[in-house]
Amino acid sequence: MKLNIKNTFTDNLPADKNLENTRRQVENAVFSYVSPKKTSNPKVLHVSEEMASELGISLVETKTDFFKNIVTGNEIYPETKPFAMCYAGHQFGNWAGQLGDGRAINLFEVEHKNKNWKVQLKGAGETPYSRTADGLAVLRSSIREYLCSEAMFNLGIPTTRALSLSLSGDQVLRDVLYNGNPAYEKGAIVARTAPSFLRFGNFEIFAARNDVKNLKILADYSINHHFSHLGNPSKKTYINFFKEVTERTLQMIIDWQRVGFVHGVMNTDNMSILGLTIDFGPFGWLEGFDFGWTPNTTDRQNKRYRYGNQPNIGLWNLYQLANALFPLIEDAKPLEEILHTYKINFEKQSFAMMKTKLGLYVDDKNDLELIQNLEDNLQLTETDMTIFFRSLSNLNENSSTVKIVEDAFYNLEDVSGEIKSRWNLWFQKYTERLQKETLSHSERQEKMNAINPKYVLRNYMAQLAIDKANEGDYSLIDELFQLLKNPYKEQPKNEKWFAKRPEWARNKVGCSMLSCSS
Repeated sequence: MKLNIKNTFTDNLPADKNLENTRRQVENAVFSYVSPKKTSNPKVLHVSEEMASELGISLVETKTDFFKNIVTGNEIYPETKPFAMCYAGHQFGNWAGQLGDGRAINLFEVEHKNKNWKVQLKGAGETPYSRTADGLAVLRSSIREYLCSEAMFNLGIPTTRALSLSLSGDQVLRDVLYNGNPAYEKGAIVARTAPSFLRFGNFEIFAARNDVKNLKILADYSINHHFSHLGNPSKKTYINFFKEVTERTLQMIIDWQRVGFVHGVMNTDNMSILGLTIDFGPFGWLEGFDFGWTPNTTDRQNKRYRYGNQPNIGLWNLYQLANALFPLIEDAKPLEEILHTYKINFEKQSFAMMKTKLGLYVDDKNDLELIQNLEDNLQLTETDMTIFFRSLSNLNENSSTVKIVEDAFYNLEDVSGEIKSRWNLWFQKYTERLQKETLSHSERQEKMNAINPKYVLRNYMAQLAIDKANEGDYSLIDELFQLLKNPYKEQPKNEKWFAKRPEWARNKVGCSMLSCSS
């Protein structure tokens, strides 16, 4: 396995001079060198062949002991020095100070076919940033991250990706519900990849410490290596850098809203400067359409990171990044203008996104009202978001009734009386509106089906794979992995996965609510 190793990150950014792997405050450094913990009996459960190919790794090479040892932390690739990043963050709106890679260890950087990838292990042991934690991960959370990051990629949503999912062979103690009942679970490691794992929090930590020198070094590195089209670093370039991070962040969140994805823990240390979906913890896809839903037990009371609030949280987090970059710019006005534009662009892009979900391409003054009435109706009774929008594309001039989406209702008996009347009125208006479109039914259906997925990683699906894996059967991991490669395709043989959440999963741990350790 011969990789084209680069060291742009470690060569250009300040390293922690202390080489001890001890929990501490790390000053004047973007990262600390640290080696993964060796595991007792590693086993690779699944490999993304597509991601391996992106790194220049062949299918044959993924089956070697060398590959297994690298992606489980038992061997260090020649001439490389693994490291963990230092960053801070706001968690649930509160300043948390230094956080850092507490259970992620970056292995190396690979250049292949003019793309640069950073490869890191999640769950590979302690780092100086682990605080009171053990730096390990369990199979349940690792399956969720592995499947979800690749599912997001295939949905066309900017994301970090996964290379492999492995068992460590070790047992890991976890209190899944934070209720004082810890139990041992199978330890696991995900090898994940991204052009960069830099977060808003990497900038926040230097600003908080008034370390403008290292803040500038980090900003210049980010521009030179990830935003080089903006030109050489300068005050103007820093402003344009912030503008592009803002635009990418908004685009990512609009995509989340489009498919009903809820991240669950949008802390500033979980926000990528490249606008990638990063850190898959207590995420979930909407089952019933509900602006107030969050999958995170930690957030159950305040619902800060609920589905309908994600765009606002994106903006709040960008305010924190603006504050962090301010010492390099020393002028609040351009930053404020960019943040104001985010609000305007969200309204515009959200409206445009909803129109495409409904197959509306010409302009009509009543479209906003049509969309608002739909969103109100979707919340009258529990209505499955994915099934509703996917089924809607079947509507033609001869089927303008609520019957076309009845599979989306969790309790069809609820759709009666006033609720049924409201739905019938909406479908009548929608059918009339479709007559103003110029596309044929089949053309509109094709366009709608290209942005309304048929298959998403519902929490109950992930939980089924987890339950089987805990019994030693890993076949469902691959079945779901293959299914989610083509989320917009019909896949007749996989029709069983185009289904509402089963009743047994309504309140089951791992299916309805998840903790941050998930």
